[in-house]
Amino acid sequence: MTQAIKEIFKTKIYGIIREDDPEKAYEIANAYKEGGIKVIEINSGIDAIKKIAQIEDIYVAQGGIITSEQAHKGIEAGAKLLVSPILQMGLTKVSSASKIPLILSATTPNEAYSAWKVRVPIIKIFPIKDLGGSTYIEDLLRPMRFLNVMPCGSVKIEHIRPLLNAGACAVGMGRGLYLGKSYDETVKLTKEAVSEAQKA
Repeated sequence: MTQAIKEIFKTKIYGIIREDDPEKAYEIANAYKEGGIKVIEINSGIDAIKKIAQIEDIYVAQGGIITSEQAHKGIEAGAKLLVSPILQMGLTKVSSASKIPLILSATTPNEAYSAWKVRVPIIKIFPIKDLGGSTYIEDLLRPMRFLNVMPCGSVKIEHIRPLLNAGACAVGMGRGLYLGKSYDETVKLTKEAVSEAQKA
């Protein structure tokens, strides 16, 4: 298990940044770090990945990967995790060859089980709000408690404990922590999120 995956299990909060401006993404990443999140998914392009990968004690996850070419570019830029928004099995070859872990996304029990079968360490369940929140996680895990699932998509601070108590290993949070917020507000909200996760 790599340090990045260990850190997700430890903190239970996975930071997501969807911001086109690399400078703004860099600022949000620093706010996340100050608030206690060290694994950060970047969907802002290669320039942002390169910049944020230089921050000490931060593990950059390249999000939004669908093709092997995207994955190779992310690894070259410093990504320590590869993340696909879909169940893109072809990426397992890149992950295995590069020894960079892969997170795949699933919406159904069949997809989640398929991801587990190819040894994906954490399965992103997206979009959790539309799927039914913590109730869906309970239903998904009832027959498959061996799955490590991480619900993402419009997760708010008040959802953290119910999702974790339902059996999720971590939750992904993004815009709710930074959109329309100052640097200090993002730090404060991130600290609150990490604190909530540790109480679950």
